[in-house]
Amino acid sequence: MKLSIYQVDAFAEKQFEGNPAAVIPLEKWLPDSVMQAIAEENNLAETAFFVPSKSGYHIRWFTPNKEVKLCGHATLASAHVLFNILGCKEEVLSFGSLSGELRVFRNGNLLTLDFPKQSPSVCSTPSELVTGLGIAPLECLKHEDYLAVFENEDEVLGLTPNHAALSKLDLRGVIATAPSSQFDFIVRFFAPKYGIPEDPVTGSAYTQLMPYWSGRLDKSKLRAKQVSKRGGQLICELKGTRVLISGSSVTYMEGSIDIRSSSVC
Repeated sequence: MKLSIYQVDAFAEKQFEGNPAAVIPLEKWLPDSVMQAIAEENNLAETAFFVPSKSGYHIRWFTPNKEVKLCGHATLASAHVLFNILGCKEEVLSFGSLSGELRVFRNGNLLTLDFPKQSPSVCSTPSELVTGLGIAPLECLKHEDYLAVFENEDEVLGLTPNHAALSKLDLRGVIATAPSSQFDFIVRFFAPKYGIPEDPVTGSAYTQLMPYWSGRLDKSKLRAKQVSKRGGQLICELKGTRVLISGSSVTYMEGSIDIRSSSVC
């Protein structure tokens, strides 16, 4: 069985920046164990699989060691493949997912994710988070991840995480964020429990970041930068119960996977 596979740099204006994701279109679902094995073999932060559905497509995402409920950059990468490689003519793509309906639409030279808002709530700061980041944040909130808010950019840029400590946290990962002089805010994201020490650009994190920063800055449209080694810029808008996340994407690789029957059994 041969499967097409594409690797796309999401939230990137050129190759070798942004967040790489593998995208594998399917006619029907493979066994979960096979999809997880493919994601482990790819060894990227996310591998996305999608199948056709009555309303569009259904999408699933796998890290090297777990399936996740929501992933922004691999959804952007999947839409890039559908629009720019597979010749999809629709202006809006609809994806069913474990997080409900997700939409992606063309927005000039950008693609825009239309995701559900996830408002974080204030919480006490776990000791594992302080140990893992090496410094206590000014504020700590949580939803899908812990949101650690720092005073300034230098504190976020200077973090040298203890991934063993962060992997003991009960949530998916840690979003470290601070106000920025050049952007509205900057971000770093760590999820070692899911096999991702530091994610280059984490689209789903902005569904939690936007309710916080929009309220704090009293603005519905914000510009952000994820300050990982590869880096990525995003344009975000809070629109009612939805968060719109826009960015560029670039194809890096096209190929095929030859799945042997002995590997599926």
